[in-house]
Amino acid sequence: MDEHGTSGAAGAAALRPATAADLPAIVGLIRELAAYERLEHLVVATPESLAPHLFGPRPAAEVVLAEAELAGRPEVVGFALYFTNFSTFLAQPGLYLEDLYVQPAYRGRGLGKALLEHLGALAVARGCGRFEWAVLEWNESAIGFYERMGAKLLPDWRICRVTGAALAAFARPEPVAT
Repeated sequence: MDEHGTSGAAGAAALRPATAADLPAIVGLIRELAAYERLEHLVVATPESLAPHLFGPRPAAEVVLAEAELAGRPEVVGFALYFTNFSTFLAQPGLYLEDLYVQPAYRGRGLGKALLEHLGALAVARGCGRFEWAVLEWNESAIGFYERMGAKLLPDWRICRVTGAALAAFARPEPVAT
């Protein structure tokens, strides 16, 4: 699939970039992913809160959707949300996959693989030096799937995160103008 087109990969399924009209479906899939990861209590995303970050004047992330034919019409059954990061060591941008999810009924049909391959191709086309993501340590099926696709788990690295009140306390009182 090119950056703006569709792909017939994974049989009757197709990949396409998300549009603002897809926001309710994206949020629905985010909620399904959170339930699968046992993190539904953390989800506050709504179509309204997500819209400016995906489709506003300065988007922070992008989404590619996986669709399957249901009752003769395309239905969104999976997504990948990603954004550009940067490697100081490589002096190149990278592509970071924040979340990938395919509904259980559509797993095993190549949709997850098609989404990852699409993002890999996008990273190459955009001159990225890396394509990275995180996986929960208990998710052995995902780890095995990623390793079979050629991904390497980095055992020496851990994710650091500061959110909410801790972020407010952590933040510099007056940020440097950028």
